[in-house]
Amino acid sequence: MTTNTLRAGRDVTGTVPSRRRLRLPRAIGAGRQHHAGPVTYIMLIIAAVTSIFPLYWTMVAASSDNTRVSQTPPPFLPGPHLFENLGRAWQDAALGKAMLNSMIVAGTIATCTVLFATLAGFAFAKLRFKGRNILLTLVIGTMLVPPQLAVVPLFLMMTDLGWGQKLPAVIFPTLVSAVGVFFMRQYLADALPDELVEAGRVDGAHSLRIFWSIVLPVARPAMAVLFMITFVHAWNDFFWPFIVLDMTNPTVPVALTQLSAGYVRDQSLIMAGALLGTLPLLAMFIVFGRQIVGGIMQGAVKG
Repeated sequence: MTTNTLRAGRDVTGTVPSRRRLRLPRAIGAGRQHHAGPVTYIMLIIAAVTSIFPLYWTMVAASSDNTRVSQTPPPFLPGPHLFENLGRAWQDAALGKAMLNSMIVAGTIATCTVLFATLAGFAFAKLRFKGRNILLTLVIGTMLVPPQLAVVPLFLMMTDLGWGQKLPAVIFPTLVSAVGVFFMRQYLADALPDELVEAGRVDGAHSLRIFWSIVLPVARPAMAVLFMITFVHAWNDFFWPFIVLDMTNPTVPVALTQLSAGYVRDQSLIMAGALLGTLPLLAMFIVFGRQIVGGIMQGAVKG
């Protein structure tokens, strides 16, 4: 058998193998669409109902009066007082200013956390420098320290800086988080090939140029997820803002404490305020949720 015969694709008999004979066997199950069974749908329905029920109950309580909410069994259908209770909660808790403050605080914290965590994650994942592993261990170790231990020195520091009862006292201590740094480091270590970074070095790009032109496009899905998680956490944070702020300049969780003041608590009014404080987060997820989920899937496919 000559080389030309092999190149022509002929067998030892001199005949050309048929296309059917050359076809490779298909993998078992390749190309099939896998459908979920009834047990899967039942579990998903239970998970969805369990997740939605607290929000639904908040709306039911916010649309009722205090007497109806206190009944046994409690109501499970919305009442006629929703907009009335929402208006009262908006006025009594001064939620207009509180929502503006929460938007400033949560937006600034989320933006800075994403930027700094992506920078640090890129450095820990792809750059080589002395003490890298030690610094990463220290960053992860800070997650083991309860935040309550730093309240007193942090409060004294904010007071010395003249930031008492001001929004910078809430923003600056949380501009970056160890969880965000570790999250971005793990994502970039897998999603960013070393060849891309080396190609940027060969083209003469410095680290900031590589970060802007190569790292940011790759890290966009993880940055969107980190932004959403950080924004929600900063919006719902109550412990530190309650300590460092007062009722003249509150965030939403701090302002809602005014609704529970008094000898008799109006549960319907409290639920109306909680519903108002939740609506911006729901609106953000409705608007940007599809882009975030699509970015996660795109990054998973590229990985």
